[in-house]
Amino acid sequence: MPDYHNPPEPHDICLLLRAHGEQLWLISQVLPVLRELELPGGVPDEQLGAALAYLEVLWLQASMRALETDASYAKLGPAAGERNRILHERARRYHAAVSRLRVSVEQRVSALTRPSQSALACEQTGS
Repeated sequence: MPDYHNPPEPHDICLLLRAHGEQLWLISQVLPVLRELELPGGVPDEQLGAALAYLEVLWLQASMRALETDASYAKLGPAAGERNRILHERARRYHAAVSRLRVSVEQRVSALTRPSQSALACEQTGS
């Protein structure tokens, strides 16, 4: 029989769902494009600009998901009861894992999308 006296906190569940959604987006949408762009010759030169623009759009969407996940984490209060404490800790650990994944992917995306030194020099000289 279910225990209705100690239901899980909605913020715990919300954080788990947001973190899962963000992780799924990073793994299924961003990482495949990123891997293809990182692979030498993975994208033909004539399609490179479009592929980088697509990666930037995917990263913007991933950043919005990250903001939603972090907002859910901010709403997480102290756990009430032993059963809720376990769920609460799992939500916190899942958020931490997804945050580490986010940072790793962000570094890789930034390496591909930031302007090169030669492009910056050309822009400054007006060439």
